[in-house]
Amino acid sequence: MPRGDGRLSHDLDPQRPGPQDACGVFGVWAPGEEVANLTYFGLYALQHRGQEAAGIAVSDGSSVVVYKDLGLVAQVFDEPTLASLRGHLAIGHTRYSTTGGSTWENAQPTIRSTSAGTTVALAHNGNLVNTADLQREVAERGLGSDGSTNDTSLVTMLLASYPDLSVEAAALKVLPQLRGAFSFVFMDEATLYAARDPHGVRPLVLGRLERGWVVASETAALDIVGASVVREVEPGELIAIDAEGLRSSRFAAPEPKGCLFEYVYIARPDANLAGRNVYATRVQIGRQLAKEHPVEADLVIPVPESGTPAAIGYAEQSGITYGAGLMKNPYVGRTFIQPSQTLRQLGIRLKLNPLRENVRGKRIVVVDDSIVRGNTQRAIVRMLREAGALEVHVRISSPPVSWPCFYGIDFATRAELLANGLDNEGIRRSIGADTLGYVSLPGLIAATEQPKTRLCRACFDGEYPIELPAGNLIGKHVLEGVGRRVTGATPEATRPAPRGAEPGGTPPLAATPGGATVHRP
Repeated sequence: MPRGDGRLSHDLDPQRPGPQDACGVFGVWAPGEEVANLTYFGLYALQHRGQEAAGIAVSDGSSVVVYKDLGLVAQVFDEPTLASLRGHLAIGHTRYSTTGGSTWENAQPTIRSTSAGTTVALAHNGNLVNTADLQREVAERGLGSDGSTNDTSLVTMLLASYPDLSVEAAALKVLPQLRGAFSFVFMDEATLYAARDPHGVRPLVLGRLERGWVVASETAALDIVGASVVREVEPGELIAIDAEGLRSSRFAAPEPKGCLFEYVYIARPDANLAGRNVYATRVQIGRQLAKEHPVEADLVIPVPESGTPAAIGYAEQSGITYGAGLMKNPYVGRTFIQPSQTLRQLGIRLKLNPLRENVRGKRIVVVDDSIVRGNTQRAIVRMLREAGALEVHVRISSPPVSWPCFYGIDFATRAELLANGLDNEGIRRSIGADTLGYVSLPGLIAATEQPKTRLCRACFDGEYPIELPAGNLIGKHVLEGVGRRVTGATPEATRPAPRGAEPGGTPPLAATPGGATVHRP
Protein backbone atom coordinates (compact mmCIF):
# COMPACT_ATOMS: atom_id res chain seq x y z
CA MET A 1 0.00 0.00 0.00
CA PRO A 2 1.42 3.45 -0.85
CA ARG A 3 2.44 5.58 2.10
CA GLY A 4 0.00 8.31 3.09
CA ASP A 5 1.29 11.84 2.81
CA GLY A 6 -0.42 13.15 5.93
CA ARG A 7 -1.95 16.13 4.14
CA LEU A 8 -5.10 17.83 5.28
CA SER A 9 -7.74 18.33 2.62
CA HIS A 10 -10.98 20.26 2.43
CA ASP A 11 -12.82 17.47 0.68
CA LEU A 12 -10.58 14.41 1.18
CA ASP A 13 -10.01 14.10 -2.54
CA PRO A 14 -6.38 14.61 -3.58
CA GLN A 15 -7.48 15.11 -7.18
CA ARG A 16 -9.63 18.12 -6.23
CA PRO A 17 -8.00 19.89 -3.27
CA GLY A 18 -8.95 23.25 -1.85
CA PRO A 19 -6.43 26.07 -1.35
CA GLN A 20 -3.28 24.56 0.11
CA ASP A 21 -1.31 26.46 2.67
CA ALA A 22 2.05 28.09 2.32
CA CYS A 23 5.02 26.60 4.20
CA GLY A 24 6.17 27.33 7.74
CA VAL A 25 9.76 28.25 8.71
CA PHE A 26 11.45 28.48 12.08
CA GLY A 27 14.97 29.33 13.21
CA VAL A 28 16.67 29.59 16.58
CA TRP A 29 20.12 30.70 17.82
CA ALA A 30 20.38 29.81 21.51
CA PRO A 31 23.61 28.36 22.96
CA GLY A 32 22.88 26.17 25.96
CA GLU A 33 19.31 25.42 24.86
CA GLU A 34 17.95 22.24 23.24
CA VAL A 35 17.54 23.94 19.89
CA ALA A 36 16.18 20.85 18.07
CA ASN A 37 13.38 20.55 20.63
CA LEU A 38 12.59 24.25 20.36
CA THR A 39 12.45 23.92 16.58
CA TYR A 40 10.20 20.85 16.85
CA PHE A 41 7.69 22.76 18.97
CA GLY A 42 7.94 25.79 16.71
CA LEU A 43 7.15 23.63 13.68
CA TYR A 44 4.29 22.05 15.59
CA ALA A 45 2.78 25.52 15.95
CA LEU A 46 3.23 26.03 12.19
CA GLN A 47 1.85 22.64 11.10
CA HIS A 48 -1.22 24.32 9.57
CA ARG A 49 1.01 25.95 6.96
CA GLY A 50 2.17 22.68 5.40
CA GLN A 51 1.63 18.98 5.99
CA GLU A 52 3.62 17.21 3.27
CA ALA A 53 7.08 17.11 4.81
CA ALA A 54 9.08 18.38 7.77
CA GLY A 55 12.77 18.83 8.52
CA ILE A 56 15.27 20.29 10.96
CA ALA A 57 18.91 21.35 10.44
CA VAL A 58 21.20 21.73 13.46
CA SER A 59 24.77 22.99 13.86
CA ASP A 60 27.16 22.35 16.75
CA GLY A 61 29.67 24.87 15.38
CA SER A 62 31.69 22.40 13.34
CA SER A 63 29.12 20.59 11.19
CA VAL A 64 25.53 20.88 10.03
CA VAL A 65 23.13 17.92 10.13
CA VAL A 66 19.73 17.83 8.45
CA TYR A 67 16.98 15.33 9.28
CA LYS A 68 13.84 15.44 7.12
CA ASP A 69 11.11 13.20 5.77
CA LEU A 70 7.63 13.22 4.27
CA GLY A 71 4.77 13.51 6.76
CA LEU A 72 3.59 15.61 9.66
CA VAL A 73 6.03 16.97 12.25
CA ALA A 74 5.01 14.35 14.83
CA GLN A 75 5.40 11.59 12.23
CA VAL A 76 8.89 12.65 11.15
CA PHE A 77 10.46 13.25 14.58
CA ASP A 78 10.59 11.26 17.80
CA GLU A 79 12.55 11.77 21.02
CA PRO A 80 15.63 9.70 20.04
CA THR A 81 15.90 11.59 16.74
CA LEU A 82 15.63 14.99 18.41
CA ALA A 83 18.14 13.92 21.08
CA SER A 84 20.66 13.15 18.34
CA LEU A 85 20.39 16.65 16.86
CA ARG A 86 22.74 18.57 19.16
CA GLY A 87 23.93 22.11 18.66
CA HIS A 88 23.47 25.78 19.38
CA LEU A 89 21.48 26.85 16.33
CA ALA A 90 18.81 25.23 14.18
CA ILE A 91 16.31 25.90 11.42
CA GLY A 92 13.17 23.97 10.58
CA HIS A 93 10.54 23.70 7.87
CA THR A 94 7.09 22.25 7.41
CA ARG A 95 6.19 21.99 3.74
CA TYR A 96 3.38 22.21 1.30
CA SER A 97 4.82 22.02 -2.20
CA THR A 98 4.36 25.10 -4.35
CA THR A 99 7.38 24.41 -6.57
CA GLY A 100 8.40 20.80 -7.14
CA GLY A 101 6.48 17.65 -6.32
CA SER A 102 5.99 16.07 -2.91
CA THR A 103 9.16 13.97 -2.78
CA TRP A 104 11.87 13.39 -0.19
CA GLU A 105 14.39 15.22 -2.37
CA ASN A 106 12.18 18.34 -2.26
CA ALA A 107 11.70 18.28 1.51
CA GLN A 108 13.46 21.07 3.40
CA PRO A 109 15.75 22.37 4.78
CA THR A 110 17.91 22.08 1.68
CA ILE A 111 21.66 21.80 2.24
CA ARG A 112 24.78 22.54 0.21
CA SER A 113 28.50 22.82 0.98
CA THR A 114 30.98 25.18 -0.62
CA SER A 115 34.38 24.16 -1.94
CA ALA A 116 35.82 26.02 1.06
CA GLY A 117 33.97 23.67 3.43
CA THR A 118 31.25 26.01 4.67
CA THR A 119 27.77 24.51 4.79
CA VAL A 120 24.53 26.30 3.94
CA ALA A 121 21.10 24.97 4.98
CA LEU A 122 17.95 26.87 4.00
CA ALA A 123 14.18 26.77 4.56
CA HIS A 124 11.74 28.77 2.44
CA ASN A 125 8.18 30.01 2.75
CA GLY A 126 6.86 31.47 -0.49
CA ASN A 127 7.39 30.92 -4.18
CA LEU A 128 9.81 32.48 -6.67
CA VAL A 129 8.62 33.47 -10.14
CA ASN A 130 12.04 33.58 -11.87
CA THR A 131 12.80 29.94 -11.05
CA ALA A 132 13.50 29.06 -14.69
CA ASP A 133 16.10 31.85 -14.95
CA LEU A 134 17.79 30.66 -11.74
CA GLN A 135 17.87 27.10 -13.06
CA ARG A 136 19.62 28.29 -16.22
CA GLU A 137 22.21 30.18 -14.18
CA VAL A 138 22.87 27.12 -12.02
CA ALA A 139 23.28 24.95 -15.12
CA GLU A 140 25.50 27.46 -16.96
CA ARG A 141 27.77 27.79 -13.93
CA GLY A 142 28.01 24.01 -13.57
CA LEU A 143 26.81 24.00 -9.98
CA GLY A 144 25.45 20.47 -10.25
CA SER A 145 22.20 19.03 -8.96
CA ASP A 146 21.02 17.37 -5.77
CA GLY A 147 18.04 15.60 -7.37
CA SER A 148 15.52 18.17 -6.17
CA THR A 149 13.16 20.19 -8.35
CA ASN A 150 12.30 23.19 -6.21
CA ASP A 151 13.27 26.85 -6.17
CA THR A 152 14.68 26.57 -2.63
CA SER A 153 17.46 24.22 -3.74
CA LEU A 154 18.48 26.64 -6.49
CA VAL A 155 18.85 29.46 -3.97
CA THR A 156 20.88 27.19 -1.68
CA MET A 157 23.21 26.28 -4.57
CA LEU A 158 23.71 29.93 -5.42
CA LEU A 159 24.43 30.89 -1.80
CA ALA A 160 27.07 28.15 -1.65
CA SER A 161 28.65 29.09 -5.00
CA TYR A 162 30.93 31.87 -3.72
CA PRO A 163 33.82 30.14 -1.91
CA ASP A 164 35.67 33.41 -1.39
CA LEU A 165 32.72 35.09 0.32
CA SER A 166 31.05 34.55 3.65
CA VAL A 167 27.48 33.25 3.54
CA GLU A 168 26.32 36.70 4.61
CA ALA A 169 28.20 38.38 1.76
CA ALA A 170 26.97 35.76 -0.70
CA ALA A 171 23.39 36.38 0.44
CA LEU A 172 23.75 40.09 -0.32
CA LYS A 173 24.72 39.11 -3.88
CA VAL A 174 22.05 36.42 -4.38
CA LEU A 175 18.97 37.89 -2.70
CA PRO A 176 18.66 40.88 -5.09
CA GLN A 177 18.50 38.40 -8.01
CA LEU A 178 15.38 36.69 -6.68
CA ARG A 179 11.89 37.58 -7.89
CA GLY A 180 8.76 36.47 -6.11
CA ALA A 181 7.81 35.75 -2.53
CA PHE A 182 10.34 34.48 -0.03
CA SER A 183 10.69 34.40 3.71
CA PHE A 184 13.94 32.53 4.33
CA VAL A 185 15.62 31.16 7.41
CA PHE A 186 19.08 29.78 6.69
CA MET A 187 22.30 28.99 8.47
CA ASP A 188 25.92 28.00 8.29
CA GLU A 189 27.95 26.39 11.07
CA ALA A 190 27.96 29.51 13.26
CA THR A 191 25.25 31.94 12.16
CA LEU A 192 21.46 32.08 11.81
CA TYR A 193 20.11 34.20 8.95
CA ALA A 194 16.63 35.45 8.05
CA ALA A 195 15.56 37.32 4.93
CA ARG A 196 12.27 38.56 3.51
CA ASP A 197 11.52 39.60 -0.06
CA PRO A 198 11.17 43.34 -0.80
CA HIS A 199 7.37 43.04 -0.90
CA GLY A 200 7.08 41.08 2.34
CA VAL A 201 4.41 38.85 0.80
CA ARG A 202 4.84 36.08 3.37
CA PRO A 203 5.14 36.84 7.10
CA LEU A 204 8.35 36.52 9.11
CA VAL A 205 8.82 37.66 12.72
CA LEU A 206 11.76 38.05 15.09
CA GLY A 207 11.58 36.98 18.74
CA ARG A 208 13.82 37.06 21.81
CA LEU A 209 14.63 34.21 24.16
CA GLU A 210 16.36 34.68 27.50
CA ARG A 211 19.50 33.14 25.97
CA GLY A 212 18.99 33.66 22.27
CA TRP A 213 16.89 34.66 19.28
CA VAL A 214 14.08 33.09 17.25
CA VAL A 215 12.64 33.79 13.78
CA ALA A 216 9.39 32.21 12.60
CA SER A 217 6.59 32.50 10.07
CA GLU A 218 4.04 33.45 12.72
CA THR A 219 3.99 34.89 16.22
CA ALA A 220 2.19 31.74 17.44
CA ALA A 221 5.46 29.82 16.98
CA LEU A 222 7.24 32.34 19.20
CA ASP A 223 4.58 31.96 21.87
CA ILE A 224 4.93 28.17 22.02
CA VAL A 225 8.68 28.33 22.76
CA GLY A 226 8.40 31.20 25.24
CA ALA A 227 9.95 33.86 23.02
CA SER A 228 8.80 37.47 23.19
CA VAL A 229 7.93 39.23 19.93
CA VAL A 230 10.50 41.87 18.96
CA ARG A 231 9.31 42.92 15.50
CA GLU A 232 8.67 41.72 11.98
CA VAL A 233 11.60 41.09 9.69
CA GLU A 234 11.27 44.01 7.31
CA PRO A 235 10.70 43.57 3.56
CA GLY A 236 14.09 43.64 1.83
CA GLU A 237 15.98 42.97 5.08
CA LEU A 238 18.68 40.39 5.86
CA ILE A 239 19.26 39.57 9.53
CA ALA A 240 22.31 37.69 10.85
CA ILE A 241 22.57 36.34 14.41
CA ASP A 242 25.72 34.83 15.93
CA ALA A 243 28.04 35.16 18.91
CA GLU A 244 28.62 38.81 18.02
CA GLY A 245 24.91 39.59 18.33
CA LEU A 246 22.24 40.61 15.82
CA ARG A 247 22.97 42.73 12.76
CA SER A 248 20.73 43.89 9.94
CA SER A 249 21.42 44.69 6.28
CA ARG A 250 19.27 45.94 3.43
CA PHE A 251 19.46 44.17 0.08
CA ALA A 252 16.46 45.97 -1.50
CA ALA A 253 14.17 48.91 -0.88
CA PRO A 254 10.93 47.85 0.82
CA GLU A 255 7.68 47.84 -1.19
CA PRO A 256 5.25 46.14 1.23
CA LYS A 257 2.58 43.89 -0.29
CA GLY A 258 1.54 41.49 2.46
CA CYS A 259 -0.70 38.59 1.42
CA LEU A 260 -4.37 39.41 2.04
CA PHE A 261 -5.30 35.70 2.06
CA GLU A 262 -3.14 35.24 5.17
CA TYR A 263 -5.80 37.19 7.07
CA VAL A 264 -8.63 35.14 5.56
CA TYR A 265 -7.34 31.60 5.89
CA ILE A 266 -3.64 30.78 6.16
CA ALA A 267 -2.43 32.32 9.43
CA ARG A 268 -3.48 30.93 12.80
CA PRO A 269 -6.22 32.98 14.51
CA ASP A 270 -3.86 33.64 17.45
CA ALA A 271 -1.17 35.11 15.19
CA ASN A 272 -0.54 38.81 14.59
CA LEU A 273 0.14 40.19 11.11
CA ALA A 274 1.47 43.74 10.72
CA GLY A 275 0.38 44.44 14.29
CA ARG A 276 -3.19 43.22 13.71
CA ASN A 277 -4.55 40.12 15.47
CA VAL A 278 -5.85 37.61 12.92
CA TYR A 279 -8.77 36.46 15.08
CA ALA A 280 -9.96 40.05 15.58
CA THR A 281 -9.62 40.63 11.83
CA ARG A 282 -11.78 37.61 11.01
CA VAL A 283 -14.46 38.59 13.53
CA GLN A 284 -14.54 42.05 11.95
CA ILE A 285 -14.85 40.48 8.49
CA GLY A 286 -17.91 38.61 9.79
CA ARG A 287 -19.44 41.83 11.07
CA GLN A 288 -18.84 43.42 7.68
CA LEU A 289 -20.46 40.42 5.97
CA ALA A 290 -23.59 40.91 8.08
CA LYS A 291 -23.73 44.58 7.10
CA GLU A 292 -23.26 43.85 3.41
CA HIS A 293 -25.41 40.70 3.19
CA PRO A 294 -28.13 40.65 5.87
CA VAL A 295 -30.78 37.91 5.86
CA GLU A 296 -33.68 36.74 8.00
CA ALA A 297 -32.52 33.54 9.69
CA ASP A 298 -32.64 31.55 12.92
CA LEU A 299 -29.05 30.32 13.37
CA VAL A 300 -25.54 31.28 12.28
CA ILE A 301 -23.11 28.36 12.04
CA PRO A 302 -19.47 28.19 10.94
CA VAL A 303 -17.72 25.70 8.72
CA PRO A 304 -15.13 24.64 11.31
CA GLU A 305 -12.51 25.71 11.96
CA SER A 306 -11.62 28.47 9.51
CA GLY A 307 -15.14 29.92 9.37
CA THR A 308 -15.61 30.22 13.13
CA PRO A 309 -14.36 33.77 13.90
CA ALA A 310 -16.25 35.27 10.94
CA ALA A 311 -19.42 33.40 11.95
CA ILE A 312 -19.12 34.86 15.46
CA GLY A 313 -18.79 38.34 13.98
CA TYR A 314 -21.76 37.78 11.67
CA ALA A 315 -23.92 36.66 14.61
CA GLU A 316 -22.84 39.62 16.77
CA GLN A 317 -23.65 42.16 14.06
CA SER A 318 -26.89 40.56 12.87
CA GLY A 319 -28.30 39.60 16.26
CA ILE A 320 -28.96 36.07 14.98
CA THR A 321 -28.14 33.27 17.41
CA TYR A 322 -24.71 31.71 16.95
CA GLY A 323 -24.40 27.94 17.36
CA ALA A 324 -22.87 24.72 16.13
CA GLY A 325 -24.39 23.02 13.13
CA LEU A 326 -21.48 20.98 11.80
CA MET A 327 -19.19 18.73 13.80
CA LYS A 328 -15.66 18.18 12.52
CA ASN A 329 -13.73 14.93 12.77
CA PRO A 330 -10.23 16.22 13.65
CA TYR A 331 -8.50 13.05 12.47
CA VAL A 332 -9.69 12.88 8.88
CA GLY A 333 -6.84 13.80 6.55
CA ARG A 334 -4.19 12.70 9.05
CA THR A 335 -4.58 9.03 8.24
CA PHE A 336 -2.15 6.84 6.34
CA ILE A 337 -5.07 5.22 4.51
CA GLN A 338 -5.30 6.41 0.93
CA PRO A 339 -8.83 7.56 -0.01
CA SER A 340 -10.50 4.96 -2.21
CA GLN A 341 -13.21 5.76 -4.73
CA THR A 342 -15.79 4.75 -2.12
CA LEU A 343 -14.34 7.21 0.39
CA ARG A 344 -14.25 9.96 -2.23
CA GLN A 345 -17.92 9.41 -2.90
CA LEU A 346 -18.59 9.98 0.79
CA GLY A 347 -16.58 13.18 0.37
CA ILE A 348 -17.07 15.88 2.98
CA ARG A 349 -19.18 13.59 5.19
CA LEU A 350 -15.99 11.95 6.41
CA LYS A 351 -14.81 15.30 7.74
CA LEU A 352 -18.03 17.08 8.73
CA ASN A 353 -21.35 15.81 10.05
CA PRO A 354 -24.48 17.93 10.69
CA LEU A 355 -25.99 18.34 14.14
CA ARG A 356 -29.50 17.42 13.07
CA GLU A 357 -31.24 18.57 16.24
CA ASN A 358 -29.66 22.02 15.90
CA VAL A 359 -30.47 22.64 12.24
CA ARG A 360 -33.79 20.84 11.75
CA GLY A 361 -36.60 23.23 10.93
CA LYS A 362 -34.37 26.32 10.96
CA ARG A 363 -33.19 28.93 8.51
CA ILE A 364 -29.40 28.61 8.57
CA VAL A 365 -26.62 31.06 7.77
CA VAL A 366 -23.44 29.04 7.16
CA VAL A 367 -20.16 31.01 7.12
CA ASP A 368 -17.04 29.76 5.33
CA ASP A 369 -13.70 31.38 4.48
CA SER A 370 -13.62 30.98 0.69
CA ILE A 371 -15.02 29.19 -2.35
CA VAL A 372 -12.51 27.74 -4.79
CA ARG A 373 -14.13 24.98 -6.85
CA GLY A 374 -17.32 24.88 -4.79
CA ASN A 375 -17.19 21.15 -3.98
CA THR A 376 -17.11 21.65 -0.21
CA GLN A 377 -19.90 24.23 -0.09
CA ARG A 378 -22.08 22.16 -2.43
CA ALA A 379 -21.75 19.14 -0.16
CA ILE A 380 -22.39 21.18 3.01
CA VAL A 381 -25.56 22.75 1.62
CA ARG A 382 -26.83 19.32 0.62
CA MET A 383 -26.03 17.88 4.06
CA LEU A 384 -27.82 20.68 5.88
CA ARG A 385 -30.91 20.30 3.74
CA GLU A 386 -30.94 16.54 4.29
CA ALA A 387 -30.64 17.24 8.05
CA GLY A 388 -33.86 19.26 7.88
CA ALA A 389 -32.74 22.87 7.41
CA LEU A 390 -35.55 24.97 5.92
CA GLU A 391 -33.19 27.45 4.24
CA VAL A 392 -29.42 27.58 3.76
CA HIS A 393 -27.80 30.98 3.27
CA VAL A 394 -24.07 30.87 2.49
CA ARG A 395 -21.80 33.74 3.51
CA ILE A 396 -18.13 33.85 2.52
CA SER A 397 -15.53 35.88 4.45
CA SER A 398 -13.45 36.67 1.36
CA PRO A 399 -14.28 38.02 -2.11
CA PRO A 400 -14.56 35.55 -5.01
CA VAL A 401 -11.22 33.83 -5.68
CA SER A 402 -10.87 34.45 -9.41
CA TRP A 403 -7.11 34.33 -10.00
CA PRO A 404 -4.39 31.79 -9.10
CA CYS A 405 -1.58 32.63 -6.70
CA PHE A 406 2.04 32.41 -7.83
CA TYR A 407 3.53 33.61 -4.53
CA GLY A 408 3.17 30.59 -2.27
CA ILE A 409 -0.44 29.34 -2.19
CA ASP A 410 -1.39 26.41 -4.40
CA PHE A 411 -4.86 27.32 -5.62
CA ALA A 412 -6.60 25.55 -8.47
CA THR A 413 -5.82 26.72 -12.00
CA ARG A 414 -7.84 29.69 -13.21
CA ALA A 415 -9.96 27.44 -15.40
CA GLU A 416 -10.95 25.42 -12.31
CA LEU A 417 -11.84 28.42 -10.13
CA LEU A 418 -15.62 28.57 -9.84
CA ALA A 419 -15.71 32.37 -9.67
CA ASN A 420 -13.75 32.65 -12.92
CA GLY A 421 -16.58 31.21 -15.02
CA LEU A 422 -19.74 32.13 -13.09
CA ASP A 423 -21.27 35.26 -11.64
CA ASN A 424 -22.66 35.36 -8.09
CA GLU A 425 -26.05 33.98 -9.12
CA GLY A 426 -24.42 31.21 -11.12
CA ILE A 427 -22.29 30.22 -8.13
CA ARG A 428 -25.34 30.28 -5.85
CA ARG A 429 -27.19 27.90 -8.15
CA SER A 430 -24.09 25.72 -8.49
CA ILE A 431 -23.77 25.15 -4.74
CA GLY A 432 -27.53 24.97 -4.16
CA ALA A 433 -27.82 27.77 -1.58
CA ASP A 434 -30.91 29.94 -1.09
CA THR A 435 -28.71 33.04 -1.03
CA LEU A 436 -24.98 33.67 -1.37
CA GLY A 437 -22.96 36.65 -0.21
CA TYR A 438 -19.24 37.40 -0.36
CA VAL A 439 -17.59 40.13 1.68
CA SER A 440 -16.51 42.97 -0.59
CA LEU A 441 -12.83 43.55 -1.28
CA PRO A 442 -12.95 47.04 0.34
CA GLY A 443 -14.69 45.51 3.36
CA LEU A 444 -12.04 42.83 3.71
CA ILE A 445 -9.21 45.31 3.36
CA ALA A 446 -10.78 47.60 5.98
CA ALA A 447 -10.91 44.70 8.46
CA THR A 448 -7.13 44.20 8.19
CA GLU A 449 -6.51 47.85 9.15
CA GLN A 450 -3.86 47.93 6.42
CA PRO A 451 -3.84 50.34 3.47
CA LYS A 452 -4.84 48.74 0.18
CA THR A 453 -1.47 49.72 -1.27
CA ARG A 454 0.37 47.53 1.30
CA LEU A 455 -1.53 44.32 0.47
CA CYS A 456 -1.25 41.73 -2.30
CA ARG A 457 -4.81 41.14 -3.53
CA ALA A 458 -3.93 39.26 -6.72
CA CYS A 459 -6.13 36.20 -6.10
CA PHE A 460 -9.13 38.52 -5.77
CA ASP A 461 -8.47 41.28 -8.32
CA GLY A 462 -5.78 39.90 -10.66
CA GLU A 463 -3.32 42.73 -9.89
CA TYR A 464 -0.01 40.91 -9.40
CA PRO A 465 2.49 43.14 -7.57
CA ILE A 466 5.51 41.11 -8.75
CA GLU A 467 5.80 40.76 -12.51
CA LEU A 468 5.18 37.23 -13.78
CA PRO A 469 7.34 35.62 -16.48
CA ALA A 470 6.08 35.35 -20.02
CA GLY A 471 5.07 32.03 -21.50
CA ASN A 472 4.61 28.95 -19.37
CA LEU A 473 7.83 29.20 -17.33
CA ILE A 474 5.95 29.27 -14.05
CA GLY A 475 4.02 26.82 -11.94
CA LYS A 476 4.47 24.05 -9.45
CA HIS A 477 6.31 21.64 -11.75
CA VAL A 478 8.26 24.15 -13.84
CA LEU A 479 11.67 22.68 -12.97
CA GLU A 480 10.74 19.16 -13.99
CA GLY A 481 10.48 20.53 -17.54
CA VAL A 482 13.06 23.32 -17.48
CA GLY A 483 15.73 21.08 -16.01
CA ARG A 484 15.41 18.69 -18.92
CA ARG A 485 15.49 21.48 -21.49
CA VAL A 486 18.57 23.08 -19.92
CA THR A 487 20.60 19.94 -19.30
CA GLY A 488 19.33 17.79 -22.16
CA ALA A 489 18.70 14.95 -19.72
CA THR A 490 16.05 12.35 -20.36
CA PRO A 491 13.07 12.07 -18.01
CA GLU A 492 14.53 8.84 -16.68
CA ALA A 493 17.84 10.51 -15.88
CA THR A 494 16.22 13.31 -13.90
CA ARG A 495 13.73 11.15 -12.01
CA PRO A 496 14.75 10.57 -8.35
CA ALA A 497 15.59 7.07 -7.23
CA PRO A 498 12.76 5.19 -5.53
CA ARG A 499 12.43 5.85 -1.81
CA GLY A 500 14.45 3.37 0.23
CA ALA A 501 16.28 2.05 -2.84
CA GLU A 502 19.72 2.38 -1.31
CA PRO A 503 21.46 -0.93 -0.54
CA GLY A 504 21.92 -2.24 2.96
CA GLY A 505 19.74 -2.48 6.01
CA THR A 506 20.80 0.74 7.80
CA PRO A 507 18.89 4.05 7.47
CA PRO A 508 20.12 5.58 4.18
CA LEU A 509 22.26 8.71 4.30
CA ALA A 510 23.02 11.34 1.70
CA ALA A 511 26.30 13.09 2.55
CA THR A 512 27.65 16.33 1.11
CA PRO A 513 31.23 17.67 1.30
CA GLY A 514 32.40 19.85 4.15
CA GLY A 515 31.08 17.87 7.09
CA ALA A 516 27.38 18.25 6.28
CA THR A 517 25.14 15.23 6.54
CA VAL A 518 21.54 14.68 5.48
CA HIS A 519 19.73 11.90 7.27
CA ARG A 520 17.25 10.10 5.08
CA PRO A 521 14.89 8.09 7.32
